Amino acid sequence: MQDTPKGSRLHIAIFGRRNAGKSSLINALTNQDIALVSDVPGTTTDPVYKAMEILPIGPVMIIDTAGIDDVGDLGTLRVERTMQVLHKADLAIIVVEPESGVTEYEHSLISAMRKRNLPVVCVLNKTDLYPVDEKQVETWKQALDIAILPISARTGAGIEELKGLIIRNAPDDWEGPPIIGDLINPGDMVVLVVPIDLAAPKGRLILPQVQTIRDLLDNDACAVVVKERELKEVLENMAGPPRMVVTDSQEFMKVSADTPPGVLLTSFSILFARHKGDLETLVAGAKAVDHLKAGDKVLISEGCTHHRQADDIGRVKIPRWLRQTVGDELSFEWTAGSTFPENLQQYKLIVHCGACMLNRREMLYRLAVAREAGVPIVNYGLLIAKVHGILQRALKPFPLAQLILEDK
Repeated sequence: MQDTPKGSRLHIAIFGRRNAGKSSLINALTNQDIALVSDVPGTTTDPVYKAMEILPIGPVMIIDTAGIDDVGDLGTLRVERTMQVLHKADLAIIVVEPESGVTEYEHSLISAMRKRNLPVVCVLNKTDLYPVDEKQVETWKQALDIAILPISARTGAGIEELKGLIIRNAPDDWEGPPIIGDLINPGDMVVLVVPIDLAAPKGRLILPQVQTIRDLLDNDACAVVVKERELKEVLENMAGPPRMVVTDSQEFMKVSADTPPGVLLTSFSILFARHKGDLETLVAGAKAVDHLKAGDKVLISEGCTHHRQADDIGRVKIPRWLRQTVGDELSFEWTAGSTFPENLQQYKLIVHCGACMLNRREMLYRLAVAREAGVPIVNYGLLIAKVHGILQRALKPFPLAQLILEDK
């Protein structure tokens, strides 16, 4: 459970006014004293993340947030950060204190959640101090028009029932499409090309590679892992052609040359474009490369922060390839981690990483912001295939995406 990546967990965010008992609820759900609890309003100042497991959902990420009624200049910033959590939450829990009841804060919060089609449940906390009857619960339920459950985070009353409510309200599609499982059949052979270079973590594979291997095994397929230099020899020595070759995007050219035309070829980054986001939107973004011109501003956005290599993919290689494609100078800006600007109109193209450290909800939010701004967005793998002239082949496993690419 502890080893499950953050981006592969159902994100459950807890919202409410200051001192409603949000942190106490986190402690009750996890059965640990992990969140600081105090009678002083505003104890939680920034979103706090805690990994746990709720069966039968499995590993989840619980997010504690600052009070939505925080005040002052710092309080306003805290509320802004709280509202940003909506972009990555798969399910929300609103905590209400029965003594003060439902206010405009809760109504405004629920309205924002409904605009995002975010599943939401409500708990009436501190019922050990302020008992409520069925009539009061029904009144609040009608006022908010959502499921409401009386609980006491301090005594544990209603916590097991809340876990059941979370399970029933969790969205069925939060994980997105399979990484590769629906593209292969049991018994198929898939060759994974994994370069071992300066960017490869010592003694480990990177997350998308590991997750692809696991998805192949879960679907009863066979994974053969090779470095790019050994691919041609391995393919020649196989009794028959593999179902597919999946490569690190940076080795697309060599791998494409060594892979027979009849064998499907794609990249880890393209697989994750579909798994974590919307492949068709990102393919449309790849086509926008043809319309870039000198001086255009390009945003390169990564979902994590990592140690930069001398020939870093986002800072060095992609800008170089885009300059070569355009034949002139471009203007580049970069963001990393949770930072993603909402004002995107200044950019002619957004180039995003594979999003292995983001959950699907946050990646879909970023795609939606780009669409609303009218700015094309593409991910690393699709862009690399595009600038090297092999995108059509790399999309052969995805017929709908191929149609978008071919559409004039």
